[in-house]
Amino acid sequence: MSNFKLPLTNFRRYLIGSAVTIFLLAVATSGAVVDRLFGLKFLDYLIPNQTQEVNQRIVKEESAVVDVVEAVSPSVVTVSIETPARRILEFSPFGGLQSRIEGGSPQDIGTGFVVDVGLVVTNKHVVSTTGASYKVVDKEGREYPVEQINRDPANDIAILQINADLPALELGDSSNLKVGQFVIAIGTALGEFRETVTTGVISGLGRGITAGSPFEGYVERLDDVIQTDAAINPGNSGGPLINSAGQVIGVNVAVAGEAENIGFAIPINLVQQRLTEFKTTGKFEPRAFLGVSYQLISQQSALLNNVPQGAYVVEVAADSAAAKAGIAAGDIITKFSGLEIHEGSDLSDAITAKKVGDEVEVEIFRDGKNTTIKVTLAASPE
Repeated sequence: MSNFKLPLTNFRRYLIGSAVTIFLLAVATSGAVVDRLFGLKFLDYLIPNQTQEVNQRIVKEESAVVDVVEAVSPSVVTVSIETPARRILEFSPFGGLQSRIEGGSPQDIGTGFVVDVGLVVTNKHVVSTTGASYKVVDKEGREYPVEQINRDPANDIAILQINADLPALELGDSSNLKVGQFVIAIGTALGEFRETVTTGVISGLGRGITAGSPFEGYVERLDDVIQTDAAINPGNSGGPLINSAGQVIGVNVAVAGEAENIGFAIPINLVQQRLTEFKTTGKFEPRAFLGVSYQLISQQSALLNNVPQGAYVVEVAADSAAAKAGIAAGDIITKFSGLEIHEGSDLSDAITAKKVGDEVEVEIFRDGKNTTIKVTLAASPE
Protein backbone atom coordinates (compact mmCIF):
# COMPACT_ATOMS: atom_id res chain seq x y z
CA MET A 1 0.00 0.00 0.00
CA SER A 2 2.87 2.34 0.82
CA ASN A 3 4.37 1.73 -2.63
CA PHE A 4 1.08 2.96 -4.14
CA LYS A 5 0.81 6.16 -2.02
CA LEU A 6 4.26 7.54 -2.78
CA PRO A 7 3.75 7.84 -6.56
CA LEU A 8 0.27 9.36 -5.97
CA THR A 9 1.76 11.98 -3.61
CA ASN A 10 4.37 12.91 -6.20
CA PHE A 11 1.68 13.11 -8.84
CA ARG A 12 -0.41 15.39 -6.64
CA ARG A 13 2.60 17.64 -6.05
CA TYR A 14 3.13 17.72 -9.80
CA LEU A 15 -0.50 18.64 -10.41
CA ILE A 16 -0.46 21.36 -7.77
CA GLY A 17 2.81 22.79 -9.11
CA SER A 18 1.49 22.78 -12.64
CA ALA A 19 -1.74 24.46 -11.58
CA VAL A 20 0.14 27.21 -9.74
CA THR A 21 2.40 27.77 -12.75
CA ILE A 22 -0.58 27.97 -15.13
CA PHE A 23 -2.36 30.37 -12.78
CA LEU A 24 0.64 32.70 -12.54
CA LEU A 25 1.11 32.61 -16.30
CA ALA A 26 -2.57 33.35 -16.83
CA VAL A 27 -2.51 36.28 -14.42
CA ALA A 28 0.67 37.67 -15.93
CA THR A 29 -0.70 37.24 -19.45
CA SER A 30 -4.02 38.86 -18.57
CA GLY A 31 -2.10 41.71 -16.95
CA ALA A 32 -0.15 42.22 -20.15
CA VAL A 33 -3.35 42.14 -22.20
CA VAL A 34 -4.99 44.65 -19.91
CA ASP A 35 -1.86 46.79 -20.08
CA ARG A 36 -2.02 46.66 -23.87
CA LEU A 37 -5.68 47.51 -24.08
CA PHE A 38 -6.08 50.05 -21.35
CA GLY A 39 -2.61 51.27 -20.45
CA LEU A 40 -2.83 49.73 -16.96
CA LYS A 41 -0.07 47.84 -15.16
CA PHE A 42 -0.51 44.46 -13.52
CA LEU A 43 0.81 45.81 -10.21
CA ASP A 44 -1.87 48.51 -10.28
CA TYR A 45 -4.33 45.79 -9.23
CA LEU A 46 -2.11 44.31 -6.52
CA ILE A 47 -0.73 47.64 -5.21
CA PRO A 48 -3.42 50.36 -5.50
CA ASN A 49 -2.00 53.76 -6.51
CA GLN A 50 -2.92 56.80 -8.57
CA THR A 51 -1.71 55.44 -11.91
CA GLN A 52 -5.19 54.43 -13.05
CA GLU A 53 -6.66 57.79 -12.08
CA VAL A 54 -3.87 59.69 -13.85
CA ASN A 55 -4.23 57.63 -17.02
CA GLN A 56 -7.99 58.02 -17.03
CA ARG A 57 -7.67 61.77 -16.47
CA ILE A 58 -5.23 62.12 -19.38
CA VAL A 59 -7.54 60.14 -21.65
CA LYS A 60 -10.49 62.34 -20.68
CA GLU A 61 -8.51 65.55 -21.29
CA GLU A 62 -7.37 64.34 -24.69
CA SER A 63 -10.90 63.30 -25.59
CA ALA A 64 -12.21 66.71 -24.53
CA VAL A 65 -9.74 68.51 -26.80
CA VAL A 66 -10.54 66.24 -29.73
CA ASP A 67 -14.29 66.69 -29.22
CA VAL A 68 -14.03 70.48 -28.96
CA VAL A 69 -11.83 70.77 -32.05
CA GLU A 70 -14.13 68.56 -34.11
CA ALA A 71 -17.12 70.65 -33.02
CA VAL A 72 -15.69 74.12 -33.61
CA SER A 73 -13.33 73.70 -36.56
CA PRO A 74 -16.10 73.99 -39.23
CA SER A 75 -16.68 77.54 -37.94
CA VAL A 76 -13.01 78.63 -38.01
CA VAL A 77 -11.84 80.14 -41.30
CA THR A 78 -8.61 81.34 -42.86
CA VAL A 79 -8.45 84.96 -44.03
CA SER A 80 -6.64 85.40 -47.34
CA ILE A 81 -5.55 88.58 -49.13
CA GLU A 82 -4.77 89.31 -52.76
CA THR A 83 -3.10 92.56 -53.77
CA PRO A 84 -2.77 93.82 -57.35
CA ALA A 85 0.32 92.49 -59.11
CA ARG A 86 3.12 95.02 -59.57
CA ARG A 87 6.66 94.88 -60.84
CA ILE A 88 9.40 95.88 -58.38
CA LEU A 89 12.93 96.79 -59.42
CA GLU A 90 15.77 95.72 -57.17
CA PHE A 91 19.52 96.19 -57.44
CA SER A 92 21.76 93.20 -56.82
CA PRO A 93 25.54 93.65 -56.53
CA PHE A 94 25.94 90.37 -58.41
CA GLY A 95 23.30 90.66 -61.10
CA GLY A 96 22.70 94.38 -61.41
CA LEU A 97 19.17 95.72 -61.74
CA GLN A 98 16.59 92.98 -61.47
CA SER A 99 12.82 92.90 -61.31
CA ARG A 100 10.29 90.71 -59.61
CA ILE A 101 6.50 90.51 -59.44
CA GLU A 102 4.88 91.22 -56.09
CA GLY A 103 1.24 90.45 -55.37
CA GLY A 104 -1.25 89.06 -57.82
CA SER A 105 -1.77 85.80 -55.95
CA PRO A 106 -3.70 85.02 -52.76
CA GLN A 107 -1.85 84.72 -49.49
CA ASP A 108 -3.12 83.46 -46.13
CA ILE A 109 -2.61 86.18 -43.52
CA GLY A 110 -4.91 85.49 -40.59
CA THR A 111 -7.81 83.68 -39.02
CA GLY A 112 -11.46 84.38 -38.28
CA PHE A 113 -14.52 82.63 -36.93
CA VAL A 114 -18.22 82.68 -37.75
CA VAL A 115 -20.49 84.43 -35.22
CA ASP A 116 -23.71 84.62 -37.25
CA VAL A 117 -25.00 83.90 -40.72
CA GLY A 118 -22.65 85.64 -43.11
CA LEU A 119 -20.64 87.35 -40.34
CA VAL A 120 -17.01 86.53 -39.53
CA VAL A 121 -15.02 88.13 -36.70
CA THR A 122 -11.28 88.76 -37.08
CA ASN A 123 -8.72 91.41 -36.07
CA LYS A 124 -8.74 94.85 -37.63
CA HIS A 125 -5.02 94.64 -38.35
CA VAL A 126 -5.56 91.44 -40.36
CA VAL A 127 -7.65 93.34 -42.93
CA SER A 128 -5.98 96.75 -42.68
CA THR A 129 -4.60 96.88 -46.24
CA THR A 130 -6.69 99.06 -48.52
CA GLY A 131 -6.99 98.40 -52.24
CA ALA A 132 -6.78 94.64 -51.71
CA SER A 133 -9.37 91.92 -52.04
CA TYR A 134 -10.03 89.44 -49.25
CA LYS A 135 -11.64 86.04 -49.00
CA VAL A 136 -12.19 83.46 -46.29
CA VAL A 137 -11.50 79.75 -46.66
CA ASP A 138 -13.32 77.18 -44.57
CA LYS A 139 -12.07 73.85 -43.24
CA GLU A 140 -13.06 72.03 -46.44
CA GLY A 141 -11.16 74.51 -48.62
CA ARG A 142 -14.26 76.30 -49.90
CA GLU A 143 -13.61 79.98 -50.64
CA TYR A 144 -15.96 82.89 -49.99
CA PRO A 145 -15.19 86.44 -51.18
CA VAL A 146 -15.42 89.12 -48.49
CA GLU A 147 -18.19 91.44 -49.65
CA GLN A 148 -17.77 94.10 -46.98
CA ILE A 149 -15.27 94.90 -44.20
CA ASN A 150 -16.46 96.67 -41.07
CA ARG A 151 -13.54 97.86 -38.94
CA ASP A 152 -13.98 98.83 -35.31
CA PRO A 153 -11.87 101.97 -34.73
CA ALA A 154 -12.09 101.52 -30.97
CA ASN A 155 -10.62 98.04 -30.83
CA ASP A 156 -8.62 95.66 -32.96
CA ILE A 157 -11.80 94.02 -34.24
CA ALA A 158 -13.29 93.69 -37.70
CA ILE A 159 -16.43 92.02 -39.01
CA LEU A 160 -16.32 90.47 -42.47
CA GLN A 161 -19.53 89.95 -44.40
CA ILE A 162 -19.68 86.92 -46.70
CA ASN A 163 -22.41 85.14 -48.61
CA ALA A 164 -22.31 81.81 -46.81
CA ASP A 165 -24.30 79.92 -44.20
CA LEU A 166 -21.51 78.45 -42.10
CA PRO A 167 -22.19 77.25 -38.53
CA ALA A 168 -21.63 79.91 -35.87
CA LEU A 169 -19.59 79.38 -32.74
CA GLU A 170 -21.11 79.75 -29.29
CA LEU A 171 -19.80 82.81 -27.49
CA GLY A 172 -18.97 82.33 -23.82
CA ASP A 173 -18.55 84.71 -20.89
CA SER A 174 -15.15 86.29 -20.26
CA SER A 175 -16.17 88.03 -17.04
CA ASN A 176 -15.60 85.02 -14.79
CA LEU A 177 -12.38 83.58 -16.19
CA LYS A 178 -9.77 82.17 -13.83
CA VAL A 179 -6.00 82.00 -14.10
CA GLY A 180 -5.07 78.38 -14.82
CA GLN A 181 -8.23 77.69 -16.80
CA PHE A 182 -7.70 75.35 -19.76
CA VAL A 183 -7.96 76.92 -23.24
CA ILE A 184 -7.61 75.91 -26.89
CA ALA A 185 -6.45 78.14 -29.76
CA ILE A 186 -7.17 77.40 -33.42
CA GLY A 187 -5.77 79.30 -36.38
CA THR A 188 -3.65 79.47 -39.51
CA ALA A 189 -0.23 79.54 -37.89
CA LEU A 190 2.43 81.55 -39.76
CA GLY A 191 -0.06 82.13 -42.56
CA GLU A 192 0.75 78.65 -43.80
CA PHE A 193 -0.55 75.91 -41.52
CA ARG A 194 -4.33 76.02 -41.52
CA GLU A 195 -6.41 74.60 -38.67
CA THR A 196 -3.44 74.51 -36.29
CA VAL A 197 -4.53 73.57 -32.76
CA THR A 198 -2.62 74.52 -29.62
CA THR A 199 -3.57 74.15 -25.98
CA GLY A 200 -2.60 75.86 -22.75
CA VAL A 201 -4.03 77.78 -19.85
CA ILE A 202 -4.99 81.33 -19.03
CA SER A 203 -1.76 82.65 -17.57
CA GLY A 204 -2.93 86.16 -16.72
CA LEU A 205 -5.92 88.47 -16.72
CA GLY A 206 -6.39 92.21 -16.95
CA ARG A 207 -3.27 92.78 -19.02
CA GLY A 208 -2.73 95.91 -21.10
CA ILE A 209 -0.90 95.96 -24.42
CA THR A 210 -0.19 98.82 -26.81
CA ALA A 211 0.09 98.78 -30.58
CA GLY A 212 -0.15 101.28 -33.40
CA SER A 213 1.54 104.49 -34.47
CA PRO A 214 3.07 106.94 -31.96
CA PHE A 215 0.06 109.21 -32.39
CA GLU A 216 -2.46 106.43 -31.93
CA GLY A 217 -0.73 104.51 -29.17
CA TYR A 218 -3.58 104.98 -26.77
CA VAL A 219 -6.18 104.35 -29.45
CA GLU A 220 -4.60 100.99 -30.20
CA ARG A 221 -4.08 100.24 -26.53
CA LEU A 222 -6.02 97.14 -25.56
CA ASP A 223 -6.87 96.89 -21.88
CA ASP A 224 -8.04 93.92 -19.83
CA VAL A 225 -6.83 91.43 -22.41
CA ILE A 226 -6.42 87.74 -21.66
CA GLN A 227 -2.90 86.34 -21.43
CA THR A 228 -2.37 82.71 -22.39
CA ASP A 229 0.52 80.30 -22.86
CA ALA A 230 -1.26 78.48 -25.67
CA ALA A 231 1.05 78.95 -28.66
CA ILE A 232 -0.15 81.87 -30.79
CA ASN A 233 1.86 82.69 -33.91
CA PRO A 234 1.55 85.22 -36.73
CA GLY A 235 -1.45 84.06 -38.71
CA ASN A 236 -3.37 83.08 -35.55
CA SER A 237 -4.57 86.68 -35.25
CA GLY A 238 -8.36 86.85 -35.33
CA GLY A 239 -8.81 83.22 -34.37
CA PRO A 240 -10.86 82.02 -31.40
CA LEU A 241 -9.58 81.23 -27.93
CA ILE A 242 -11.89 78.49 -26.70
CA ASN A 243 -12.69 76.97 -23.31
CA SER A 244 -13.19 73.28 -22.60
CA ALA A 245 -16.93 73.63 -23.27
CA GLY A 246 -16.28 74.73 -26.85
CA GLN A 247 -17.25 78.37 -26.21
CA VAL A 248 -15.26 81.33 -27.51
CA ILE A 249 -13.86 83.38 -24.63
CA GLY A 250 -11.46 85.56 -26.60
CA VAL A 251 -10.11 86.66 -29.97
CA ASN A 252 -6.39 85.99 -30.39
CA VAL A 253 -4.71 89.29 -31.15
CA ALA A 254 -0.98 89.47 -30.35
CA VAL A 255 2.13 87.84 -28.95
CA ALA A 256 4.95 89.18 -26.83
CA GLY A 257 7.82 89.44 -29.30
CA GLU A 258 10.65 88.97 -26.80
CA ALA A 259 9.18 86.03 -24.92
CA GLU A 260 8.01 82.49 -25.45
CA ASN A 261 4.40 81.36 -25.14
CA ILE A 262 3.00 84.71 -24.06
CA GLY A 263 -0.01 85.50 -26.20
CA PHE A 264 -2.99 87.78 -25.77
CA ALA A 265 -6.67 87.68 -26.66
CA ILE A 266 -9.43 90.29 -26.65
CA PRO A 267 -12.15 89.26 -24.13
CA ILE A 268 -15.23 87.98 -25.93
CA ASN A 269 -17.58 90.12 -23.82
CA LEU A 270 -16.09 93.22 -25.45
CA VAL A 271 -16.53 91.64 -28.86
CA GLN A 272 -20.15 90.76 -28.08
CA GLN A 273 -20.84 94.33 -27.02
CA ARG A 274 -19.45 95.73 -30.26
CA LEU A 275 -21.16 93.00 -32.29
CA THR A 276 -24.54 93.88 -30.77
CA GLU A 277 -23.94 97.53 -31.61
CA PHE A 278 -23.03 96.61 -35.18
CA LYS A 279 -26.13 94.47 -35.66
CA THR A 280 -28.31 97.29 -34.33
CA THR A 281 -26.84 100.22 -36.27
CA GLY A 282 -25.04 98.47 -39.12
CA LYS A 283 -21.78 100.20 -38.23
CA PHE A 284 -19.25 100.78 -35.48
CA GLU A 285 -19.39 104.10 -33.71
CA PRO A 286 -16.02 105.89 -33.89
CA ARG A 287 -13.94 106.28 -30.77
CA ALA A 288 -13.08 109.66 -29.28
CA PHE A 289 -9.59 110.79 -30.26
CA LEU A 290 -7.37 113.37 -28.57
CA GLY A 291 -4.30 112.95 -30.76
CA VAL A 292 -1.30 112.78 -28.46
CA SER A 293 1.52 110.34 -27.87
CA TYR A 294 2.43 110.40 -24.19
CA GLN A 295 4.31 108.78 -21.35
CA LEU A 296 3.01 108.63 -17.80
CA ILE A 297 5.15 110.29 -15.13
CA SER A 298 5.51 108.20 -12.00
CA GLN A 299 5.39 109.68 -8.52
CA GLN A 300 9.12 109.12 -8.07
CA SER A 301 9.97 110.79 -11.40
CA ALA A 302 7.69 113.69 -10.55
CA LEU A 303 9.46 114.27 -7.23
CA LEU A 304 12.92 114.01 -8.76
CA ASN A 305 12.11 116.50 -11.53
CA ASN A 306 9.91 118.80 -9.46
CA VAL A 307 6.92 118.38 -11.77
CA PRO A 308 3.40 117.04 -11.16
CA GLN A 309 2.32 113.53 -12.02
CA GLY A 310 0.50 113.20 -15.30
CA ALA A 311 0.84 112.31 -18.98
CA TYR A 312 3.96 113.84 -20.53
CA VAL A 313 3.11 114.72 -24.14
CA VAL A 314 5.77 113.35 -26.48
CA GLU A 315 4.12 114.30 -29.81
CA VAL A 316 0.89 115.78 -31.07
CA ALA A 317 -0.79 114.56 -34.25
CA ALA A 318 -1.30 117.22 -36.89
CA ASP A 319 -4.87 118.55 -37.22
CA SER A 320 -5.95 116.54 -34.18
CA ALA A 321 -8.21 117.80 -31.41
CA ALA A 322 -5.17 118.31 -29.19
CA ALA A 323 -3.35 120.35 -31.85
CA LYS A 324 -6.36 122.54 -32.52
CA ALA A 325 -6.76 123.22 -28.78
CA GLY A 326 -3.12 124.25 -28.41
CA ILE A 327 -1.66 121.24 -26.60
CA ALA A 328 2.03 120.92 -27.47
CA ALA A 329 4.89 118.49 -27.00
CA GLY A 330 6.43 118.93 -23.57
CA ASP A 331 3.13 119.65 -21.85
CA ILE A 332 2.07 117.50 -18.91
CA ILE A 333 -1.64 116.64 -18.83
CA THR A 334 -2.53 116.52 -15.14
CA LYS A 335 -6.33 116.42 -15.40
CA PHE A 336 -8.76 115.30 -18.08
CA SER A 337 -12.42 116.19 -17.59
CA GLY A 338 -11.81 116.56 -13.85
CA LEU A 339 -10.01 113.23 -13.53
CA GLU A 340 -6.46 113.36 -12.18
CA ILE A 341 -4.02 111.56 -14.46
CA HIS A 342 -1.39 109.32 -12.85
CA GLU A 343 -0.17 105.73 -12.96
CA GLY A 344 -3.39 104.41 -11.46
CA SER A 345 -5.65 106.54 -13.67
CA ASP A 346 -4.44 106.44 -17.25
CA LEU A 347 -5.31 109.06 -19.86
CA SER A 348 -6.39 106.40 -22.34
CA ASP A 349 -9.11 105.17 -19.99
CA ALA A 350 -10.38 108.71 -19.54
CA ILE A 351 -10.57 109.33 -23.29
CA THR A 352 -12.25 105.97 -23.93
CA ALA A 353 -15.08 106.96 -21.60
CA LYS A 354 -15.91 109.97 -23.80
CA LYS A 355 -17.74 110.27 -27.10
CA VAL A 356 -16.90 112.02 -30.33
CA GLY A 357 -17.90 115.67 -30.11
CA ASP A 358 -17.66 115.89 -26.32
CA GLU A 359 -16.07 119.10 -25.06
CA VAL A 360 -13.78 118.45 -22.11
CA GLU A 361 -11.55 120.55 -19.91
CA VAL A 362 -7.90 119.53 -19.95
CA GLU A 363 -5.50 120.85 -17.33
CA ILE A 364 -1.88 121.02 -18.44
CA PHE A 365 1.37 121.94 -16.71
CA ARG A 366 3.58 124.14 -18.88
CA ASP A 367 6.55 126.33 -17.96
CA GLY A 368 5.89 125.87 -14.26
CA LYS A 369 2.24 126.91 -14.48
CA ASN A 370 -1.10 125.08 -14.63
CA THR A 371 -3.42 126.04 -17.48
CA THR A 372 -6.91 124.78 -18.28
CA ILE A 373 -8.02 124.56 -21.90
CA LYS A 374 -11.13 123.22 -23.59
CA VAL A 375 -10.85 120.44 -26.18
CA THR A 376 -13.54 119.10 -28.50
CA LEU A 377 -12.79 115.44 -29.11
CA ALA A 378 -12.74 114.24 -32.70
CA ALA A 379 -13.27 110.80 -34.21
CA SER A 380 -10.35 108.41 -34.19
CA PRO A 381 -8.79 107.76 -37.61
CA GLU A 382 -8.93 104.27 -39.11
